[in-house]
Amino acid sequence: MNSFSPLNRRLTIAWIGLAFLAVATVGYADIGAGKDRAPGRTMARQALSHQEIWITADHTKHDILKQEFHSGEEVTQACLTCHSEAASQFHKTIHWTWLDPNVPKAQQIGKAGHSINNFCISIHGNEPRCTSCHAGYGWKDKTFDFTDQTKVDCLVCHEQTGTYEKFPTAAGNVVAEATVFKENGKTYLPPDWNKVAQSVGRPTRKNCGTCHFTGGGGDGVKHGDLDTSLIKPNKALDVHMGLDGQNFDCVRCHTTILHNIAGRTYATPAARDRKSLVEDDLTSKITCESCHTDTPHAAGSKPNDHTDKVACQSCHIPEFARVNPTKMFWDWSTAGRKKEGKPYKEKGPLGKAAYDTKKGDFVWAKNVVPEYFWFNGSISSITARDMIDPSRTVQINWPVGSREDANARIFPFKVHQGKQPYDKVNKTLLIPHLFGKPGSDAYWAAYDWKRALESGMRHAGLPYSGEFDFVETSYVYPTTHMVAPRSETVSCRECHVREGSRLANLSGFHMPARDTFRVIDTVGWGVVLVSLIGVMLHGFGRVFTHAKRRPNSK
Repeated sequence: MNSFSPLNRRLTIAWIGLAFLAVATVGYADIGAGKDRAPGRTMARQALSHQEIWITADHTKHDILKQEFHSGEEVTQACLTCHSEAASQFHKTIHWTWLDPNVPKAQQIGKAGHSINNFCISIHGNEPRCTSCHAGYGWKDKTFDFTDQTKVDCLVCHEQTGTYEKFPTAAGNVVAEATVFKENGKTYLPPDWNKVAQSVGRPTRKNCGTCHFTGGGGDGVKHGDLDTSLIKPNKALDVHMGLDGQNFDCVRCHTTILHNIAGRTYATPAARDRKSLVEDDLTSKITCESCHTDTPHAAGSKPNDHTDKVACQSCHIPEFARVNPTKMFWDWSTAGRKKEGKPYKEKGPLGKAAYDTKKGDFVWAKNVVPEYFWFNGSISSITARDMIDPSRTVQINWPVGSREDANARIFPFKVHQGKQPYDKVNKTLLIPHLFGKPGSDAYWAAYDWKRALESGMRHAGLPYSGEFDFVETSYVYPTTHMVAPRSETVSCRECHVREGSRLANLSGFHMPARDTFRVIDTVGWGVVLVSLIGVMLHGFGRVFTHAKRRPNSK
């Protein structure tokens, strides 16, 4: 009997064909994921093909910058002799006003208004400390003149020596002589005014990071995807900013017009239109689609089907705080404890303070998986004027969007939890006066919450009943930096899985593998089983009838 019968040959050929198809499919998937088959990479290279920066002025040759300077205001006056419109432009931006420019000023939305957070809570009464991150000189209280053009600090954004530093408690000013900051023991030196003035250029990561990496009182406190590790990152941390990658500065994506820097402003989306530079070469580069388009993956690949509902960041930023830890919880209610009558600090497992008499308990974390929400680019928030429900966690701000919103995408966020004071009678969050000289009402001067809260609310011009307690709060930050290499993106199974899905908190829609419907699943598996039985019976029948037709061999 011939063991390699026609039936066996057909089955063997079929198996070989299936194996070849599987190999070809895997090969095509690899190619499709490759840079030459991903249009988004091609479009991005095309959109950003010209990276040369045209410099038409050497500031070391300008005589006006060779004069003897004694202050930042004098440097600004010199700058304005050529850049005559720069200060008036800057005065209209949120970096100057600290108020949302897209809502009426009376609503007081912004850091300089009645907006509140669960980090340092508010600027009111705390100006000399908070305004060390303001791009101006001398904002120490309500008397600051926002119309004075010489108060604009050109150097903090433009100097390139790396030696220019504002003193942390000097209302945005630098020191006139070597001064030690007792909080961290660091010595701050007066700048070489001529050297820093003559070094000016386009802002670098270090310029922007001076405030945005260390806001909220320290490195990585606030955002989680912004910290000092991004000053000189590798592409394993961020494929765009990596020194061994594209080496982008912040202004490469945060494009600027008349000193207005593209970015999210409270309720105002970073970009209102889903346009790419392929469609409009004047569009901002602030969104992923600006360079990569809305079909960045290989034609026919499944990820392209997700871009209408899932933000690029959700897959391409698997974790944040991948180098330095970020603060995830801040409990003000435990502040004030002392050892032997003196304030103290205790370090936690990540080398960061776990407790500080001035600020309470902290929780820090690294390699944090984001939380996901529908987000159309706008964030709503409450202010210190709005009533709250203290019986549950108070959302100070939250993403706007839903599955039905055509502009909304599933987006990753850092959610910072806190516990902070509120008015038990008026049911509003309270603003404490934290920073101040010994003998003042400041909490850090006397460790007296009653005095500090009365003083803070008085500074803010808001009512206070005199009765306070502490309430749990949450605050969200969109996660859009620390874009990981392609090999480290979120896998399909991390979302499409029954237990432990990244998107477990999102409901109202069916997600394959995560969600089940018993009736539909039963019917579906029944159809599969019946089909399988049918195929097997058909196969056995073919084998049986073929054997009966085959002549006997001797």
